[in-house]
Amino acid sequence: MSRSSSTALGRDLVSFFEDFLPAQRGLSLHTVRSYRDALLLFLRFTAADLRGTVDRLDIPDLTVERVTRFLASLEAERSNGIATRNARLGAIHVFARYLASQRPEYLGILQRIIGMPFKRGAIEAPIEYLDRTELDALLKSIDRSRYLGRRDYALFAFMFNTGARVQEVLDVRVSDVRLEAPAQVRLMGKGRKVRVCPLWPATARLLHDLIAERVGACEERDSALVFTNARGRPLTRYGVRYLLKRYVQKASQLVPSLKGKSLHPHSIRHSTAVALLKSGVDFATISQWLGHAGLDTTMRYARADIDLKRRALAQAFPDAIAPPPGGRLLLDGADLVSWMRRL
Repeated sequence: MSRSSSTALGRDLVSFFEDFLPAQRGLSLHTVRSYRDALLLFLRFTAADLRGTVDRLDIPDLTVERVTRFLASLEAERSNGIATRNARLGAIHVFARYLASQRPEYLGILQRIIGMPFKRGAIEAPIEYLDRTELDALLKSIDRSRYLGRRDYALFAFMFNTGARVQEVLDVRVSDVRLEAPAQVRLMGKGRKVRVCPLWPATARLLHDLIAERVGACEERDSALVFTNARGRPLTRYGVRYLLKRYVQKASQLVPSLKGKSLHPHSIRHSTAVALLKSGVDFATISQWLGHAGLDTTMRYARADIDLKRRALAQAFPDAIAPPPGGRLLLDGADLVSWMRRL
């Protein structure tokens, strides 16, 4: 491992993130951050494997054997699914190709990494979301007597209202929010696509009070982020994940169904989609609301909720479910309706 203060790997990392990905590849900020997260995890794993620090790593330390062990650790220690594991490997592939173009003397090492195959067998995991009772319990578990509690309440209420991706929420600035009727917020989504989402009056009031309490009427008010940490710095996705985990643990004492769910910030986005579907909102509107690239993504939510399936069944076979006038419809001595509802 190199002991120089500035390694080739360090210099190429800076160029990769500051020039190659945003300027040459034209990737969105969200995609760049996804690559950053994947490579940061891998570099930390490699540094720990070498009992050193990330700033001391150099290109020869990035061996195919270490990549293999890193991917195995994602599944074994972080409980990542195959899809997440493959996404991390994809980021490593892109970085290895970039290094190969910049450092041909390491081509042999890097080609072995580039040639690593993706793991097959990825299946679509069930969508985890909060139902109305669980969401109410989550919000009620937040102590709003302090500023940070009021921020957290506004944060999760805003996430459920908009169904926005967590980074979209964290990037919202005061200038993006319109609090006068009709209240709305401008969101920057994947591929730098801008969409406008309506805000409930209750959500608008929460944001108004939060902004007034933290930002006030300073000169740079419009450019200030709406959601920040306790030190006034940008709140991170890891911070939101930590907050959600803490409140879910607290709320699960009142609503036991929360204990069996593996929830993360994106679960609130799922919750919004399912709630909109249950309210009868059409797929095209939900797709626009959530900023989906196409209807195929939105359609996943129709497969996620058991109540929607029951409703579809009732619409498809109304005569079979409704008992005949003046009597009960029996099937081998059992009530057909009760039997079908228990499926």
